[in-house]
Amino acid sequence: MPEVDPLPWARSQMAFTLAFHIILVPLGVSWAFMTLIANYRGIRHGDADAMRLAQRWSKYMAVTFAVGAVTGTVLSFEFGLLWPEFMSQWGEAFGIPFAFEGLFFFTEAIFVAIYIYGWKRLTPWTHFITGIPIVLAGILGSASVIAANAWMNTPSGFTLDEAGKVVEVDPLEVIFNKSMPLQSAHMIVAAYVVGGFLVASVYAVGMLRGRRDRYHRLGFVIPFSVASVAMIPQMAIGDALARWVYQNQPMKFAAMEIVPETSSDVPETLLGRINEDGTVSGGIPIPGMASILSDPSSGTSTVVRGLNSFPEADRPTYSQANTVHLAWDVMVGLGSFLMVIALWYGLCWIFRKDMPQSKLFLRVAACCGVLAVITMEAGWIVSEVGRQPWIVYNYMRVEDAATGNTSVWITFIVVVLIYLALGVTTVLVLRHMSRRFRAADAAERSDDDVGVPYGPTDDPEPVPSGSDP
Repeated sequence: MPEVDPLPWARSQMAFTLAFHIILVPLGVSWAFMTLIANYRGIRHGDADAMRLAQRWSKYMAVTFAVGAVTGTVLSFEFGLLWPEFMSQWGEAFGIPFAFEGLFFFTEAIFVAIYIYGWKRLTPWTHFITGIPIVLAGILGSASVIAANAWMNTPSGFTLDEAGKVVEVDPLEVIFNKSMPLQSAHMIVAAYVVGGFLVASVYAVGMLRGRRDRYHRLGFVIPFSVASVAMIPQMAIGDALARWVYQNQPMKFAAMEIVPETSSDVPETLLGRINEDGTVSGGIPIPGMASILSDPSSGTSTVVRGLNSFPEADRPTYSQANTVHLAWDVMVGLGSFLMVIALWYGLCWIFRKDMPQSKLFLRVAACCGVLAVITMEAGWIVSEVGRQPWIVYNYMRVEDAATGNTSVWITFIVVVLIYLALGVTTVLVLRHMSRRFRAADAAERSDDDVGVPYGPTDDPEPVPSGSDP
């Protein structure tokens, strides 16, 4: 058997498992918040549809949380399996944010269990309050993980000895590194955008199939409103983060904008590619726009540093730059499209006091969930491929961090098969839950509270605060 280079297999496995896991993250961060909105409306306004929606969402949430816990744990193990040199060298610093993430994860898991168990067992407002830690733990846990990734982009908070080993670590400086605030804000708000559009898209499909009752309408309006509101700060945060990259990581910025040579009056090239000879071809150039967006105060005279100004061994290859640029165009393009849809939705509420009713809008809304996921995946490609060839920026290259195990291709194939089976099973379980809930509604019967997250249970009647349900 010919010798196998483990590096591309390690990269592929990490990329695949991260791309799978990241789909579940927005649901873990945002679904509890949307559930609490429905729960609050059910208690405060005596809304039986909202209460039933909250109860069922909590059960869907439990399933996606469990699957996310499994895939997230696999990712944690992969750092040691696929990148042992990285963990050996930097584990003392890199592991700090993950330690906090573990605490937030267990807190979230405990309160998810309490919240689901508490239906009909706690007074309404007490039960509602048990959901708040789920929201907070999801946000803080996500911020902790992003802090670890941000540290890889802007490593700080450590001291190296003469042999290059970490001998002293400042935990606060590791966590609150220079890129952490914007990166964390960008991902947390993205979780509400993606989670909202993803959940709403399911109800949009139901409404297109004729289920236009109040229950389905509410199931659409709550998450779509959350996503639409979140789009406003997300666009501002994304713009600020892009300028931060321009100022602090000019190499990544040059890849994002496929700028081969340092110059001013740099065009914003939509699509296009950089060739092996360093020339840019194809695409639609918008004159001076990349310079203007990089620093509006100096406009077209803003100088953008080119890829060729960096040593070839220390920058992304042209192929990697093309990948980053395409992902950047997809992220910005789809993000702008989602913003337009959010504005359409918002203006209808402002001027008509109602959501858009046309089939065109519902068809677009049904696609927004998938488009939001693609936008998020593209953003992660920009972040991770744009940092190449570094795993720890300016300190350790990816090739120096990878495992030397030439059999890693076997684990890649096994993981892909297991994850595909897990993904299909998750979708089937969620669809089965949905069908059982609809069957219960159609039969107009009360469902027994079986205490499991995959079947319908009693729909709690709204009870005044302080009374037993």
